[in-house]
Amino acid sequence: MGDIANINIEDGIASVIFDAPPVNALSHAVRRAIVDNIEALSARSDVTAIVLRCAGRTFFAGADISEFGRPFEAPDPNDVIAALEDCPKPVVAAIHGTALGGGLEVALGAHYRIALGSARLGFPEISLGLLPGAGGSQRAPRAIDAGEALALITSGKPIHASRALELGLIDRLVEQDLDREARAFARELVEKGAPLRRLRDAAVRTGDAAALEAGLQAARTASSAALAGCAEALDLALAVPFAEGLAGERAIFDRLSAGTESQALRYAFFAERAAGKVIGLDPGVTPAPVARVGVIGAGTMGGGIAMNFLNVGIPVILVEVRQEALDRGVATIRRNYEATAKKGRLTMAAVEERMALIAPTLDFNALAEADLVIEAAFESMEVKKDIFTRLDAIAKPGAILATNTSFLDVDAIAATTTRPQDVLGLHFFSPANVMKLLEVVRGAKTSDAALATAMALAKQLGKSAVVSRVCHGFIANRIMDVRRVAAERILLQGTDIAAIDGALTDYRFPMGQFQMFDLVGLDVLGRDSDARTLMGDFVAAGRLGQKSGGGYYDYDEKRRPARSEAADAIIRGFAAHAGIEAAALDPADILAGLLYPVVNEGARLIEEGIVQRASDIDVAVIAGYGWPAATGGPMFWADTVGLPQIVAALDGVPPASGDQHFRPCQLLRDCAASGQALHSISS
Repeated sequence: MGDIANINIEDGIASVIFDAPPVNALSHAVRRAIVDNIEALSARSDVTAIVLRCAGRTFFAGADISEFGRPFEAPDPNDVIAALEDCPKPVVAAIHGTALGGGLEVALGAHYRIALGSARLGFPEISLGLLPGAGGSQRAPRAIDAGEALALITSGKPIHASRALELGLIDRLVEQDLDREARAFARELVEKGAPLRRLRDAAVRTGDAAALEAGLQAARTASSAALAGCAEALDLALAVPFAEGLAGERAIFDRLSAGTESQALRYAFFAERAAGKVIGLDPGVTPAPVARVGVIGAGTMGGGIAMNFLNVGIPVILVEVRQEALDRGVATIRRNYEATAKKGRLTMAAVEERMALIAPTLDFNALAEADLVIEAAFESMEVKKDIFTRLDAIAKPGAILATNTSFLDVDAIAATTTRPQDVLGLHFFSPANVMKLLEVVRGAKTSDAALATAMALAKQLGKSAVVSRVCHGFIANRIMDVRRVAAERILLQGTDIAAIDGALTDYRFPMGQFQMFDLVGLDVLGRDSDARTLMGDFVAAGRLGQKSGGGYYDYDEKRRPARSEAADAIIRGFAAHAGIEAAALDPADILAGLLYPVVNEGARLIEEGIVQRASDIDVAVIAGYGWPAATGGPMFWADTVGLPQIVAALDGVPPASGDQHFRPCQLLRDCAASGQALHSISS
């Protein structure tokens, strides 16, 4: 085990340093190394205490999730923690970086804990549809107040070491030289004859019983199986002996691990990482450095895009055509940063550092200094072609020229330049400084070098990047526009608007289709259509959404929605104009009517070669549209529903009311017939 663990014994204190790059995950080899070294040191007469710490940037990062879904090879995580607790000599966990999930459970198995002030601790398992599976739900409420333990487990959010000290999760906090301070702490424990504190033997700590019960009840009744499982495990900690609670926790973990929710979340986790890998990319190509970025347009989108680069220390040349627009854009960026600072998430010094990286200008020629230029101008092909023609004349050789278009043809834009190999789409989702999705649109002539640079930059920005070929709307907008078409069709056929939105929120979308329309503004969404549309009729009636007090719903002064007779009249009037016959769906069929066409459109994206792999579609809509990750996204969800059922339902849509969105594409039919999983397809 010498390859993983290095031991240094000094004055009776054994410091065991584990080094398993990149993040010291609790793989089988690491678990074996922990147990073997603890057992060996326990038997040595020259050792009086043991310090457990890690090399690299972090303490143990947790279990290897690729092992979930099958029995852990011995020693399993519980065996590791039992070895720590059973050690007859004081064991001190010395934490730096992060102690998350299994890493924190290992730390709780030690008799004492010390951490650097920069460390963070937590239980992120809920994000994978799980709960701590190695005693975390049983030891945490014995280390800290049970209500705080419940919040830590159900939120999945890590806490800073200072907060962990306040709660009692750690015993000591240091700001530097963790190795020296941990040894000193261990020596102090030996000299004092400190007891070997084993959390398994401690009583559960309960403070505010009413608050604890309220938290447990909220988790018990949540739509998430994992949250309910967390409540079940905490109930065990409160009611039964430790050993029984530990066995119960393991049973809950195994049940959740085998469930669809956790499988979907783990699939989404791996899908996001796979999306960053470009299939067929020349392995000899390396990303080019991007030292300075140009952004054309200082509006909402341009300013948000600029902030992404400022956040990682990349200078931005911000170009506008009018001084007032430029000043307004810079002021908005400052206001956004200052709002973040007021919330304590950024210092004012950091605000000034980021603002100093902006070079605002009306001089288009200043973009000649940029390694990457992103156009965020008005969504007009004529405007964008003009910009790229000008860029072609001034941008330095090798600079990447990117458009932030949401729908337009990137190849047509690239054709206006003499360097189409350097042109691609970087489609940020609004607000660009908040939303994780970045669609990297690969044109017909985009070079591997440009694509590799864009993907590397997306990772640097912390974005969930997916590669798309050129088509109208690319990935997320294209398939989610189908949900709009389906929702309007179902509404016009007579299904109640609240039932449509309710089907989506019950599915765990953050809001319904028509609630979203009203929030964004109907005049914004419907402004580009020349033909008569339902949304256009709402705008003509002055019903613009929340901002006007009424759209698809009526709103009071607190913007609370209520059913609207005026909206119902507009809907009936447009249905009569369009000749749509009443055919209200059964409530049980509404969700299928909304989402099966989305699945079909996703299959078309695969069929047309727009996406590299089906899972990229799921990543795009989860990150860009709030598709509930607990379902895995439309491609994964479709396989859990059953493709034959989806094909049959789409075939049952009356021909008079159908279009290509409602006619199953050939790939969907083939997968349904052959049994091939849709979400597993890649090019």
